[in-house]
Amino acid sequence: MPSPFATGSTNRFGRSSFGGGVSATNSNTRVILHGKVPANVPAVRSNTSTTVNLGLNSERSRGMMIARLRKQGIQDERVLDAMMAVPRHLFVDEGLASRAYEDAALPIGYSQTISQPWVVARMVSAMCENRVPVKVLEVGAGCGYQSAVLAQFIKEVHAVERIRGLYDMARDRLRSLKLIARVRLTFGDGMAGLPGVAPFDGIIVAAAGIKIPQALLEQLAIGGRLIAPEGSTAQRLILIERTGATTWRREELESVRFVPLKPGTQL
Repeated sequence: MPSPFATGSTNRFGRSSFGGGVSATNSNTRVILHGKVPANVPAVRSNTSTTVNLGLNSERSRGMMIARLRKQGIQDERVLDAMMAVPRHLFVDEGLASRAYEDAALPIGYSQTISQPWVVARMVSAMCENRVPVKVLEVGAGCGYQSAVLAQFIKEVHAVERIRGLYDMARDRLRSLKLIARVRLTFGDGMAGLPGVAPFDGIIVAAAGIKIPQALLEQLAIGGRLIAPEGSTAQRLILIERTGATTWRREELESVRFVPLKPGTQL
């Protein structure tokens, strides 16, 4: 039986493809091989020694983060404006707030992380390129940061979180920013998606499975895009566009490192 997937060109988003061994880094981050960035991406250094004064300088720190993302190749102004608008330091533990705008994944408890800013920007940009999604599903809401970013310019955002403690955290953060009405947050098994709400114009999966669940592929609208990390030890971002009732087009993008995608729920 022919595969329903049509394979497109690797890396149509203008970044180098990676091969060979992987140097492990923080979860939910891009993997840089052999300590090098691709040739077409300018090297950017984080000023990790600078303490952020959250009362006075959080907006300035976000501005520096946006400038760094531009240098790293993020061009979608909707995504950059959204990330400028969302105070990332409110989504991490107070003890880590001074590091919130570094280009790094940070722990949020329960062996999970808030994704590196570049990863958030990259995944949202890829899903939204040359289109305006109306209804989007996020699998793995975590602390709620990516949901808050999506809610800045997506009309209808649905997010699923399987870990009860993180679901509560995301709900509280989104409520404090008056975004809870704009993000429909569900405690449940993200691998099953939300069949009662589907189809979705876009789906973002914030954890890596050996393969992308078929249930999520089938909940994607025709013409919609899904982006997810795939793999175990060696992982890549995978971009899938639904081209018909039973056909999808698949592309492999950058190497990344994400926490594992798991079924069921955790109380």
